Amino acid sequence: MSDEQSIRVVLCDDHAMVRAGLRALLAGAGGIEVVGEAATGQEALNLAAALRPDVVLMDLQLGDGMDGVEAIRRLRSAPTPPRVLVLTTYDTDADITRSIEAGATGYLLKAESADELYAAIRSAAAGRTALSPPVADRMMAQLRAPRPTLTDRERDILEQLAQGLGNREIARRLFISEATVKTHLGRIYEKLGVDTRAGAVAVAKEQRLLS
Repeated sequence: MSDEQSIRVVLCDDHAMVRAGLRALLAGAGGIEVVGEAATGQEALNLAAALRPDVVLMDLQLGDGMDGVEAIRRLRSAPTPPRVLVLTTYDTDADITRSIEAGATGYLLKAESADELYAAIRSAAAGRTALSPPVADRMMAQLRAPRPTLTDRERDILEQLAQGLGNREIARRLFISEATVKTHLGRIYEKLGVDTRAGAVAVAKEQRLLS
């Protein structure tokens, strides 16, 4: 395969050693060329705009500032968006759901082999979904599992969360105490299998629990 036909890849990971390892690994793959490296989400956006890569290999945890999910969302909303393949150590339901909803073409774990990474990059470049087997298993389990049952009050609070309101604003709007809001949030997190507000909203949207 010639250079013109090579899949152009930008790496985004906040650890320089990880990027160096990935660059070395991908150097051994025919038809894949690393054209840039980013340590932050903003750097990934800048490089993608300047270099027009086919695929951005994106970690989710990027230190301070923009996280990987927000970077995916912005990359995919660009006029000529690259495919984005998540490469991370995190495989929680919330992380997977948020990434796919943001526009990721695939979700790969860093424990996968070099050949699996090469295949995933080629699949992503072609617009095909690429998932690590454990991630695919989790997504299938989510689809098969019955939807959690939320009380009317829990649904009310979820609706407010989706609007970006904090506990104090939710308490005022629903005429309840902040302590009551926190109690309901704990039950919502437990039912949805998440531990963050963003995760709760993402899972609720994915399972059509919001009106």
